[in-house]
Amino acid sequence: MLTSHAPSRTARRARGFTLIEVLLVIAIIAILAAIVIIAINPARQISQANNAQRSANVTTILNAIGQYAIDNRGAYPTTITTATTTICNTGVASSTAFPCVDLSVLTNNQIYLPTLPSDPTGLTVTSTGYSVIKSVSTNPRITVLAPNAELSATISVTR
Repeated sequence: MLTSHAPSRTARRARGFTLIEVLLVIAIIAILAAIVIIAINPARQISQANNAQRSANVTTILNAIGQYAIDNRGAYPTTITTATTTICNTGVASSTAFPCVDLSVLTNNQIYLPTLPSDPTGLTVTSTGYSVIKSVSTNPRITVLAPNAELSATISVTR
């Protein structure tokens, strides 16, 4: 009686995966990965994080202006006008080509702020990316805005 040591045809076939099975698994993994990426939406997450930073920066600037007013008997920095104006970066002077509000009184000697916060996207070298306006009334209120907010958000704080 002769015995063969070679595995049968069906035994050889059962050892590995076929090309179709491997491709099918790869396709399923790709579809699941696409669904997860769409659900997480990293671009939206980054935009929301930028808006949260803008909101914190607007509040920080307004708090510094409020502290300045408290220390100066209710007087706000004289550079703040009744027109919505961009806030200059520290060390940038307002000019006719680039009109902006110089709030260096807040950063002098780092009494109120060490530096003025800038928009998280870093749009320009001359501007912080934020604006300020003083209302026209006998008891003026200050509003600080983030005009570059993403996702159609409106970020402003008034006191």
